[in-house]
Amino acid sequence: MSSLLLAALAFGCGWHGGLARGVCGVDDETGSCGPPHGGGDETPLLQVHKAARVVAAAADTGPNWGCGLVGSLPNINADGTASGETQRLINGIKGSSSFNKATYWNWNLAPQEDSGVPEYLTEDFIFMPEIWGVGPVEEHGTSGLREAGKANFEDMMGGTSPATMATILLGMNEPDIVGSCMGTMMGKCTAPCSDEAVSANDCPAAQLSGPPAEPNEWGECNCWQFSHATGVGYWNLAGCSAPQPLPTLWDMPQLSSTCVGIVMDAWKQTAMVAHEKGYQYLSTPQVAVNVSYARKFIETACGCDASGKCACTDASCGCPVYVVFHFYGNDCQPITNGDYDTLQQRLDEVADIMETYTFVQGAIINEVGMLNCAGGAICVPDGGKYPASAQPDHGCPSTDELPNGLATFIEKVMDIAMSAKTSDGRDVTKGFSWFNEDEEGGTYNLRLQYDNGTVNALGEAYIGACTKWGQQSAAVLAQS
Repeated sequence: MSSLLLAALAFGCGWHGGLARGVCGVDDETGSCGPPHGGGDETPLLQVHKAARVVAAAADTGPNWGCGLVGSLPNINADGTASGETQRLINGIKGSSSFNKATYWNWNLAPQEDSGVPEYLTEDFIFMPEIWGVGPVEEHGTSGLREAGKANFEDMMGGTSPATMATILLGMNEPDIVGSCMGTMMGKCTAPCSDEAVSANDCPAAQLSGPPAEPNEWGECNCWQFSHATGVGYWNLAGCSAPQPLPTLWDMPQLSSTCVGIVMDAWKQTAMVAHEKGYQYLSTPQVAVNVSYARKFIETACGCDASGKCACTDASCGCPVYVVFHFYGNDCQPITNGDYDTLQQRLDEVADIMETYTFVQGAIINEVGMLNCAGGAICVPDGGKYPASAQPDHGCPSTDELPNGLATFIEKVMDIAMSAKTSDGRDVTKGFSWFNEDEEGGTYNLRLQYDNGTVNALGEAYIGACTKWGQQSAAVLAQS
């Protein structure tokens, strides 16, 4: 046994930042040192095995996808040329990536038109496709999965995008929470109408825009006709007994085993299509709040046993190697609400996954922003201390917690993300995408540019933080 392994066992519980965190196990809810995730005490042999996996983690830690965006960018033409300010923004963030390209995603498999606005990209982008629902993904046609790693692929607007299709496929969107119907009933409508409500003509329709409206007395609405849900956890799933089965998929395995099988069968079919089209990496479902949900998905998809050994560890069998989660602050009060602590806790949870399963290459935090409400992942907009409607730009005001408004927030969360490490020194954060939208999904105005394309103070802060990340990564490479 190596001296490092002996040291790992000797440290035991109590050193949060060191190898012992991977050895003794961290409670997913409290972050405290305790029994491993499988329950019960780890045997000395299991401790040795886990420490060995940490010490012998592969040198190939995968690419750093770097900074990215979700949300349309102004002043990019159909031919993929960008104006000076937009190109300056792109140039400012792309250096954070191993590929020297910015990433972009949109809850779909290719760039599309969103509310009448085309999502044109330049050759400086890598597009990250996502299968929004349970699947399986379509293989052919306009709505099918494109070939991985190829530039000049077919978009969903009848044209060709000069961007490069990523070699990673992102998993389903926010299955870990029920979520809400978006638009006029945001935070109020939390379930699709039952058959009884539809028959009784008691199924009010939500709209994507317009004055606030109310669901029926059970919080149900018509979310399929004129609006859409925040995530797949909102919907039912054929073959599953629960009306909204995904958020509780892992809670009671003995009752949900059939539903787990349905989800995993669809995922395996998606993985097969993705593998055939050249995708090298898969991600977990994109969780809204529960990293433990992503962990369970990895353990099931990769066939992992109680000792931490997994039957397969790559895309060919549907094994995700990136954990994707979303992160939002609330009400422009990230310190009061403990938002920074929440981000750190989620990163610590991902680090623990990486130490247990060393084939997992890191976290992609691909929705980052600030919600316009007092608390929670889903809530009624304008319900907090700093309602967006009361702010001149519908963003966060300058306060003691945010001296420069949202610019302070983006700098702080990126510092936290860039600093996250496993106990053996691997970077935890491998991708970061700002939610570049104006009051969508209950957020503040998070746009990085004014309507005329000029980069605003928030955009300048993002450029600065992404540049810092790229410089930090380059310095590490130069020393290796």
